[in-house]
Amino acid sequence: MSSRKIIIDTDPGQDDAVAILLALASPELEVLGLTAVAGNVPLELTARNARIICELAGRADLPVYAGCDRPIKRDLFTAEKVHGKSGLDGIELPVPAMALQDQHAVDFIIETLRREPPGTVTLCPLGPLTNIATALTQAPDIAERIDQVVLMGGAYFEVGNSTPTAEFNIYVDPDAAKIVFGAGLDLTVLPLDVTHKALTSPERNAAFAAIGTPVGKAVAAWTGFFERFDKEKYGSPGAPLHDPCVIAYLLRHDLFSGRRVNVEIETESALTLGMTVADWWGVTDRPPNALFIGDLNAQGYYDLLTERLARL
Repeated sequence: MSSRKIIIDTDPGQDDAVAILLALASPELEVLGLTAVAGNVPLELTARNARIICELAGRADLPVYAGCDRPIKRDLFTAEKVHGKSGLDGIELPVPAMALQDQHAVDFIIETLRREPPGTVTLCPLGPLTNIATALTQAPDIAERIDQVVLMGGAYFEVGNSTPTAEFNIYVDPDAAKIVFGAGLDLTVLPLDVTHKALTSPERNAAFAAIGTPVGKAVAAWTGFFERFDKEKYGSPGAPLHDPCVIAYLLRHDLFSGRRVNVEIETESALTLGMTVADWWGVTDRPPNALFIGDLNAQGYYDLLTERLARL
């Protein structure tokens, strides 16, 4: 059985790092490249962090491309208070030796989708949707060539984590999100509604550390650092490990459940800018445009993470 081809669009971030490692540990997936976008930290750091993760996984051969350094229409809003100044605080890792590719991430996305057979490449955005939206705007023909877009972003019942109504990835570039959600794509959304059920715990962090490899130790250090902010913010026993949900969904659909609904992105309101307005109860006549995931088997999710990360 052939591997599923994916492009991971990312703004690492400790949870992005775990998502990338999960993908690289899984033979069911063929990662064609990593495309960095500004988000959790500025582009210079997200592109650097993506290469650090590749080298940690022993994959210095994997191409990494730097993309958009700011949202389409707005100033960049970052999350150093969550992820630390580097975006990967929690453990000191070597400065990456591998080089960035010269090609812009948007051009790589367009070129790859035009080169590969239609319906064979899945896009996996883990951060703001600036790169994806820019590619769709510059090359509208690629929309019908994309297999799926499976993204982490948004919220409905869990409201917001960056404003009272908006999740970070969508809030950073709501205009980009509006383009992506309106492009007629096969779209699966892993929002806070599901990621807030995927909490770290002392036992789950200890399982990562017990792997005993550089990858296991790094992941345990990252989750230990990452969770301090959310535990204080929400009073929860752990922190949501958001972005690996995207890769876990590709590997194990059975761990997740949701429903197809219409999701619209608010781009005008001062109060609800960046809100993902999900018609969960079907009260409008707007047609469904996304599979909106609402629940997961959390222990199955962490078992999958631990088993796969131990392969690296």
